[in-house]
Amino acid sequence: MAERSFMTVEEVATELRVSKSKAYEIVRELNAELRGRGYLTVAGRVNAAFFHKKVCYSD
Repeated sequence: MAERSFMTVEEVATELRVSKSKAYEIVRELNAELRGRGYLTVAGRVNAAFFHKKVCYSD
C-alpha cells in the first residue's frame, strides 16, 4: 500500500496503542501546533510526516 499523506484517528490509535479518545486528543494537539505554524489542517486527520516526527519515528 502506498504511503498516505494523512493519518486518521483510527490509524493514530492503532499505531500508538491508545484509545480512540486519546488519539483524538493527540490529533487535536498536533493540528493546533500545525495551525500555529500557519498550515491548514483537517479535523480528525493529521499529517503523517509531522506525526512521525513528533513521536520520534523519523529523523
